[in-house]
Parts: sequence; C-alpha cells; structure tokens
Amino acid sequence: MRPVEPLPLNHSWPLAALHEHLAPVALDSSIARSDVALAERGIGLWRCDLADDSLSWTCGVYDIFGIERDSEISRAFAASRYLSESRDAMERLRAYAIRHRRGFTLDVDICRVDGGHCAMRLIAAPVLEGDEVVALFGVKQMLAPDAAPSCRLDPTIFVML
Repeated sequence: MRPVEPLPLNHSWPLAALHEHLAPVALDSSIARSDVALAERGIGLWRCDLADDSLSWTCGVYDIFGIERDSEISRAFAASRYLSESRDAMERLRAYAIRHRRGFTLDVDICRVDGGHCAMRLIAAPVLEGDEVVALFGVKQMLAPDAAPSCRLDPTIFVML
C-alpha cells in the first residue's frame, strides 16, 4: 500500500500478525528455504542490526536494488536508493516500529543502481531480545508497475527476474 497518512494507523500491525503478513512465502517451504527460488520470484529477505545498522540481504534484495550479490551495503546507501517520499515514509514507520514493537507494510519506489526505477513492497518487523528491539527483519518484494495495493506479500504478482 502506498503511503497513507496517518502512517502508523494505515501501515502498522501487531507482531502477532507477522505470520499472516508473510504467509504466501511461508506456505511453500520449498520456496521459503531457497534463496534462489525467492530471488527468481522477485523476493528477498533482509535484516538490519540496530547496534550498528549493518544489513544482511539475500540474493533477491540485491537483485531488486540492481546491486551485485554479496556486495557490502551500508544502510545509509540502501536508504538513499528510496525516492524521497518513499524514504520519508519508510523512516517514519521504521522509527514507529522500533519504538512501539510493531511491524509494518509499505509499498515504496526505489532508484536501482543501474538507473532504473521500480516499486517494492517492504514488510518489516522488530526482533526482540527480552524487552529490547535489537534488529528489524522482513521481506522485500519487487512489484509489477500495475500491482494492486496490499498489506501483505501477494503471490499473484511475483516478478520473475
């Protein structure tokens, strides 16, 4: 879903709903366990460690951003690839997710390293150690230009790369 104000009300969800938001990937274990199968469908998994903002991406995220796989990417560089309106909405929801321990879903526009633009569905949830949020993790899914708004992964819009 494209940014709709107020962002927390329209894009945020409780951690108890995480499985529901990731269900299309989780339902097919042969896809969910294969980095290559996910990447072929325009899907990647990611994690951001909040202690140092280090990123861990699977092949699909590198492909969405048009970056050579296994490159070391800083969070600042990755965030700079989001178009301004998308970056602002993402940063606000990220802060809200960390502060309130909630997940979020947002469709964003990015500028790929190769100069192209694409739309991407971002699903994020905090990782808790005790009462502390130590990381964010989730899924990024490349969207077709005419993809309908959604609050979760949509198995009908897989973009084959």
